[in-house]
Amino acid sequence: MANKKSALTRIKSNETKRLRNRYQLKTCKTFVKKLKSTTDQQEAEVLFKKVASMLDRLARKNVIHKNKAAHSKSALSVCIKGLK
Repeated sequence: MANKKSALTRIKSNETKRLRNRYQLKTCKTFVKKLKSTTDQQEAEVLFKKVASMLDRLARKNVIHKNKAAHSKSALSVCIKGLK
């Protein structure tokens, strides 16, 4: 266990950030699954904007790598175009 006050503070803040990142990532994954399962193209395009925004936010906050966000958005857009 940590002895210094600053080390205890870092442990607490790291745990808080870990839980927040985990929640945001799980929420994003849920929306991605919902987008992949939809069959209506207009609904998918509206949902895609929200998912793309979530992926960009996660990449900006270093929860996921920026290339993973770009790869995911590209794959989802291909999936949407296949609904035509």
